[in-house]
Amino acid sequence: TLEKLRFSILMLQKHASYMLSHLQMIVFGHHRWSLNGTLIDFRMDSRRLLSGGNLIIRNLDRNQDAGTYQCTAFNTQGAVLSRRASLKFAYLEFQTQMRSPVSVREGQGVVLLCGKPAYSGDLTFAWVFNEYTYFVQQDNRRFVSQETGNLYIAKVEPSDVGNYTCVVTNRVTREKVNSSPTPLVLRTDAMGEYEPKIEVHFPDTVPAAKGSIVTLECFALGNPVPQITWRRANGTPFPSKVKMKNSNVVLEIPSFQQEDAGGYDCLAENKMGKNVARGRLLFHAKPQWIQTMRDSALAINERLFWECKANGKPKPSYSWLKNGEVHIENGALSIAAVNLSDAGMYQCVAENKHGVIYFSAELVVLASPPDFSKNPLRALLKARAGSMVTMECKPQAYPQAISLWKKGNEPRQLCHLSNRLTLLPDGTLKISNVTKTDGGIFSCQAQNQFGTASTSGTLLVTTDPTKITLGPVDMEIIVGESIVLPCQITLDPALDVSFFWTFNGHVISKADKHYEHVGGPTSGDLMIRNIQLNHAGKYVCVVDTDVESLSTSAFLNVKGPPGPPDMVAVEEITDSTAQLSWTSGPNNGSPITSYIIQTKTPFTVGWQAVDTVPEVIDGNTLTATVVNLNAWVEYEFRVVARNAVGMGEPSPASLKTRTEDAVPDTAPANVGGGGGAKSELVITWESVPEELQNGDGFGYIIALRPLGEVTWTHAVTSTPGVSRFVYQNDSIPPFYPFSVKVGAYNTKGQGPFSPVTTVFSAEEEPSGVPGGVWARSVSASEIEVYWQCLVSTPERVLGYEVVYWEDDTKPETVGKVRVSGNQTTAYITGLKAYSQYFLTVSAFNTAGTGPLSPTINATSKKPPPEQAPLNVEWTLIGSKLIVHWDSVVAMEMESKVTGYQVRNRHKEVNSVTTIETTVEVVLPGSDDYVIQVWALSDGGPGTPTDPIGIHRLSKSCTQPFCLILP
Repeated sequence: TLEKLRFSILMLQKHASYMLSHLQMIVFGHHRWSLNGTLIDFRMDSRRLLSGGNLIIRNLDRNQDAGTYQCTAFNTQGAVLSRRASLKFAYLEFQTQMRSPVSVREGQGVVLLCGKPAYSGDLTFAWVFNEYTYFVQQDNRRFVSQETGNLYIAKVEPSDVGNYTCVVTNRVTREKVNSSPTPLVLRTDAMGEYEPKIEVHFPDTVPAAKGSIVTLECFALGNPVPQITWRRANGTPFPSKVKMKNSNVVLEIPSFQQEDAGGYDCLAENKMGKNVARGRLLFHAKPQWIQTMRDSALAINERLFWECKANGKPKPSYSWLKNGEVHIENGALSIAAVNLSDAGMYQCVAENKHGVIYFSAELVVLASPPDFSKNPLRALLKARAGSMVTMECKPQAYPQAISLWKKGNEPRQLCHLSNRLTLLPDGTLKISNVTKTDGGIFSCQAQNQFGTASTSGTLLVTTDPTKITLGPVDMEIIVGESIVLPCQITLDPALDVSFFWTFNGHVISKADKHYEHVGGPTSGDLMIRNIQLNHAGKYVCVVDTDVESLSTSAFLNVKGPPGPPDMVAVEEITDSTAQLSWTSGPNNGSPITSYIIQTKTPFTVGWQAVDTVPEVIDGNTLTATVVNLNAWVEYEFRVVARNAVGMGEPSPASLKTRTEDAVPDTAPANVGGGGGAKSELVITWESVPEELQNGDGFGYIIALRPLGEVTWTHAVTSTPGVSRFVYQNDSIPPFYPFSVKVGAYNTKGQGPFSPVTTVFSAEEEPSGVPGGVWARSVSASEIEVYWQCLVSTPERVLGYEVVYWEDDTKPETVGKVRVSGNQTTAYITGLKAYSQYFLTVSAFNTAGTGPLSPTINATSKKPPPEQAPLNVEWTLIGSKLIVHWDSVVAMEMESKVTGYQVRNRHKEVNSVTTIETTVEVVLPGSDDYVIQVWALSDGGPGTPTDPIGIHRLSKSCTQPFCLILP
């Protein structure tokens, strides 16, 4: 009762704290801001505004708004502080006054002082010489320090005389101010040479922050102008990131790290001596977390221990804040027994003189009576006889509750009923070697100082064990086939069962299209469709019931065509052979029985199998010689393996390799020729393909001689693709026979000649003119031409050519018809109807055409009637067909009708011609027929009627009238 009262008081205190925080959130929001440690009162400050946690300051004032700001964020759980932020105002104020001239001797060094103005923010310095647009250019003799702003001239020269103005720029405000000009005057006496005097050097110790850019300056006066060099005091060479600028006057170290700290020396030297400036860079870094805490939820009276650690240089100090207020000041936070008042937001603060960091975590203190709503006992727990049963009693309770177990209406606790029962400290009940009598209703009661709760469930003990009656067995299968792996069981009907399969230790997904679970309620068979090589491995069927888990497994060995061989290499190559080697690929479950070698060249379509030695390459052989290759051809090789399953994938192609060159072994084919101009012998042949040329420098040798003579005349052409040669000689008689042969050669030598063949020299055109030329019109589109054959012409005549044209004023619009041999007539077709044509005839041979005959003319006939016969009627009596139609009357510009033609089509076409308008036709057989009728004329046949179908079994049919009699 006392504990419950204390709990109620703590809850009231927490509720009051919550109400106060809620009231503060209504008045002030979820954030507060402070300036220099003083809380900003937004109700009394019109220039400062809080917007969504952000601080907005209007009409900034340097005197009122400069300082350190910090935000406090809070809610009902507590408060945390932000890191501090400083607000500074950049400005630049320069009081100018007249400056006295600086008098200096030639060769002397001089320093012109800028005088730093009052300022806030980063400054940059520059100097103007005489006019404003001319800035002093820095080199090894002149230097503008960005630390002091002064201008240093190591050795004054007459060109330096003039007015110098210092220009100061604030990088933040972009504001610029100028000093008064300083006149530099040259004295009449000169300055002698002297050793360097270092005027600009860095301090003895320079603090440098981690990751910053460190800049060291060093400049010396002297005559001659000193040379500046840098070195590490410990002799270590500078890393590549270090940069030297302005003639080595400035040393810049980007991203400063611990290893960059130490001593640095600046050495100024000329022929009169040297001087050294020394200093040390000190590394410092703001704190960085190396160990932090996490949000914690602890039951009341539990122990809390939080520790945070940070690195930094110098070593940081620590403090702890609770809800934004200082709580303790050391490196760890420890509470032996937490209570509700300890709940809140905590911050660990690590700080050194270079920075401060915060890390936040929440402490939640839990206090509640037992609650089984999230973790009750299972309503029905099934177990197999002889097994171990575990029942957990784990309510949600803070602090942890004490658990008591009972079975049914037993008055005593279970731990006293049997030595097979064990009660663990966390409330878990274990029953070993469970029996049928152990079944029943079990109850667990949990209690702590804040209350009591209970949960119950039924234990059902089964006696029939689950057995796998048919499981998978090891097997071999070919790629692409499908199988079913069985997994069938018997079990106690009271048990629920589920199946799943694993493959090589991974559960098979139901989304995989290769797998399908099949079978009834006591079967978990697995079907594998279209098996691939990657399906080989161990398959396990897992059977899960309410009381136990069983499994059975089998190995599936998948056989497939072999994988591609690898590392195909050409070991040696000649003009006709190549020695290959390769390594075998995976055999995919079936030994490799043989290999096939394939080649590809620029002249082949795809890959082709080639001849090898040995002719059959067995599966244990990894070398072979490819034979019958063409010389001087670039080859690619690949190897294909075969096993009992089939042909595998080919290997990657070898590097392209060219066979050696050789003398041509192929002669040009189809040597012939003839024709050409006068005194020419034209010789032709089929060019040798590039893949048979056997080497560079390929060409042809042409040999010729008059038929019957002994001595050959040779000619050479060096163009591989040429297939024609013209031999010219004025002594060559027309159409004279020559013996001709053609050979090939390349840089390796001369190849074989083709067989000798006879080729005639060019002949002359026929000189005779055909006589007796006349023509007649055959139809509206045809004219037949006649002439007499040439008999006594000395030239050869191969035939005759008829040239015709329509307009005598334009003979270039011609058509031509040729006939061969001694024919003396020709038909010209495709002419216009009722049109005059002009014609001439000439003889021709291979040299061309001879002289033309005198021009004649002929006129094509009028066109045939365009009107088809009308009113076609037919009567079928037995096999006799009688057809009648109306006569056709020709128009004025059409040829007169000379008769009619009736055509019937069955298996063959038959025609009947008549001058009447009726006709009788005997139709053989008993099939259907199609007839057409059209008019005939001198201009040709007219327009036919539409096809008329006649069926031998028709009862009545009219076109437009039809009569069918038996």
